[in-house]
Amino acid sequence: MRRFLVLIVILMTLLFFIESNDRIGLTEYKPLVDITNIGDKYTLTWSPISYFAYYEVEILNQIPEKDQNFSIALPLHRIIKYRTFENSITINQNFPESAYLRVSAHSLFHHPLGSYSDFIPITKTGMNQDAMQTKPRSLIHYPTHAPASNFPMLMWTTLPGAVYYEIEFLSSPPENPNGLFPSRYQIFSSREVFTNGYSINLSTYPNDHLYWRVRALDYTGDPIGVFSDAAEVRIDHTLPPNLKPLSNTGYKTANMPVPLYPVFSWIPITGATSYEIELTSAPPENPNGVQPSRHRLRQQIVTMGSDYYDETPLGTPGTYYWRVRGLDENGTAVGVYSNAESFVVDRSPGKYAATLGDSITHGGGAISYSPADVEYSFQTYLSFPTINLGKSGDTSASMLSRFDADVLPYHPMFLIIMGGSNSLRGGVPGSQVIKELSAIRDKCLVHGIRPIFLTLPPINPQAIQQVFNEETIPEWQKEFAVVNHFIRQQRYHIDLEPYFTDGNQTLPLRYATDGLHLDIEGKKLMAQIINANWASVTQ
Repeated sequence: MRRFLVLIVILMTLLFFIESNDRIGLTEYKPLVDITNIGDKYTLTWSPISYFAYYEVEILNQIPEKDQNFSIALPLHRIIKYRTFENSITINQNFPESAYLRVSAHSLFHHPLGSYSDFIPITKTGMNQDAMQTKPRSLIHYPTHAPASNFPMLMWTTLPGAVYYEIEFLSSPPENPNGLFPSRYQIFSSREVFTNGYSINLSTYPNDHLYWRVRALDYTGDPIGVFSDAAEVRIDHTLPPNLKPLSNTGYKTANMPVPLYPVFSWIPITGATSYEIELTSAPPENPNGVQPSRHRLRQQIVTMGSDYYDETPLGTPGTYYWRVRGLDENGTAVGVYSNAESFVVDRSPGKYAATLGDSITHGGGAISYSPADVEYSFQTYLSFPTINLGKSGDTSASMLSRFDADVLPYHPMFLIIMGGSNSLRGGVPGSQVIKELSAIRDKCLVHGIRPIFLTLPPINPQAIQQVFNEETIPEWQKEFAVVNHFIRQQRYHIDLEPYFTDGNQTLPLRYATDGLHLDIEGKKLMAQIINANWASVTQ
């Protein structure tokens, strides 16, 4: 036994000498990484080290301010870490485009070998040319064999970060395709476009064709990318008008469960000043009509915007249908109802996990996007099924008050809880928020549900004031810190806050245009942090 221990000591000493001797060359090793990706599938390959070692692949949400060496960990920047004995790995995750990755080698004794690879931005790992040009793409076409009536409906792909759009109608193809400036052939343009579609009245337009293109704008009105390719619209003025809104609700397309509090979205039509939403229990017997369906469960008039936040929870399993029609200022129908769109309410995903919270949980972001735009929901990017029990505008008190009615019917194994931001911004002390979160925790434990708390990301009061004209209490940082300290003391929690904090301890605008609601990048980062920590809070 003694001889065996001596041999072990000699072997470890030899390995230490090999790994630290500059002449052997291990200290000079630096991985050279090659990356390709298709969609969310990343394949990494790097130069191997001439030694028996394993490799670590780290995904970080930002580059550290100073170059870090092996002795300094990066828990505040690292989203997730992978280990492999091969000099290649394939990762299938939807990371934020602002993320970075790097590779390093380690000995079996966890001793670092050489140095990290260079930081590599996720955005430079195989994007195609169209994606790099950041231009919308037309989704509806009107060629010669299928012309439009006097009321064409136009629709295009959304661009991440776009708050609104500028659409331009032209008499001829633009002289500056995919440019940044208006064309000299412009007939009409509008910046009052807050969704990815537009309806125009061409009844007085004398010609039988025209062209249109669109570009995305940020909150300040600066372009994001370039104008789309100009699309021709052929017009037949004799065709009967077909005025009806188009559904723009993304749950069905994304194959996502509808939230307990659904949000319905549509492309508005010209001439309408308000809209009527109809929810039915069966396909309407009068498609494209103007009269209510006999299967109507409820209806709602919407006077502003092009989406509707349903205040009534829809938790009864079954298949439902919704449609919308435009109304003029006198309440008279403008055109007809949209095509009825079906959706299914299914409680089964909620048996595993559910998410409870306010608008950050409910979804939406970039000022103009609602929870119906599923790319602005962090649940879209989770690696496990969930039911969204979030409700926009919730306080910690309202989350507690609706717990029995909204959470218990699902009885999830795990409940992801994030709430209190609205309470704290409104002046509710952190101690009161803690009482309400504690009560939610206790209800979970009584009913056999594991509560998994998320720390609160900071906010950006200056952006909130600019966008919403709302004041934030001066002591908000202190109160947020009190609540987050409580959350970090809970047995099951995931710490989001450090990843969303800038040098001023506020929320960076790259994650939330309005200083409060996380945009796509923020929702992706949020989901990936949860994914990376999910095993540790569910085992």
